[in-house]
Amino acid sequence: MDYKKTNAPLNTVTRDMIKMSADTGNVYETVCIIAKRSNQIAVEMKQELEKKLQEFASMNDNLEEVSENREQIEISRYYEKLPKPTLIAAQEYEDGKLVYRNPLKEKENLD
Repeated sequence: MDYKKTNAPLNTVTRDMIKMSADTGNVYETVCIIAKRSNQIAVEMKQELEKKLQEFASMNDNLEEVSENREQIEISRYYEKLPKPTLIAAQEYEDGKLVYRNPLKEKENLD
């Protein structure tokens, strides 16, 4: 996923959690949904970064001879400038792009 194309803000934004939790009816459930999605995004971003940096790893590296090249630095800077996973997840939730379900509520509705 290209996280640079997301419309999530780069800085922390104050949000009205009561208004955001209108769908679930519970602020804590809303925060939990956003937190779980944030963790998923963070794992995806970390795996993507590690895969890109793996190209620069050599088998002969030892602790004294760690060399950095310009491309590796540019990749790291790119990921540093991306919005944080929590901001991306909160924006996805506000935009209605998250699909979630609560098995406990579904079970209560069946009874």
